[in-house]
Amino acid sequence: MSLPQPPKPAKLVIGFFLKEKRLAIDVVKALVEKLGPVDITSPWLPFNLTTYYADEMGTPLFRRMLAFKRLIKQSALANIKLFTNDLEREYSIDDRRAVNIDPGYLLRERFVLATGKNYSHRIYIGSRIYADLTLVYLNGHYNKMPWTYPDYASENVMTFLEWVRKKYVIDLG
Repeated sequence: MSLPQPPKPAKLVIGFFLKEKRLAIDVVKALVEKLGPVDITSPWLPFNLTTYYADEMGTPLFRRMLAFKRLIKQSALANIKLFTNDLEREYSIDDRRAVNIDPGYLLRERFVLATGKNYSHRIYIGSRIYADLTLVYLNGHYNKMPWTYPDYASENVMTFLEWVRKKYVIDLG
């Protein structure tokens, strides 16, 4: 018989991309006001691995990754995604997003993103939100899944997440 175990707290990681870098200041400010201080920030990363968002957001697009100091309950991810959806709407112009915000959480063994879209590998977590198993940590590094978004499968993002994982292990004590 398996005995239910309480879930470990998770490291909140939010990636966002946009065309106008100046908008990042306001986006980060809103995220920090709601979610607390940032622990680790990536440099600007090129977002050129897909053209999926070009019609809506233009080009070139730039990605930034943030890891937050405060650990979260894994069950908080759905509400955080709803909040980031509201932020996306707030900064939209003529029903076109100016920023795309991807909240997720990191544990020792995996990285999970929140999404409003169902798919075969996504698990419903409440409030019309699904959890996407994006990366798994095996053999000392993150590994992509067949469905991992190209930018999250990039070396830059996986290296950033490995830094965050090291800090997360320290945070757990």
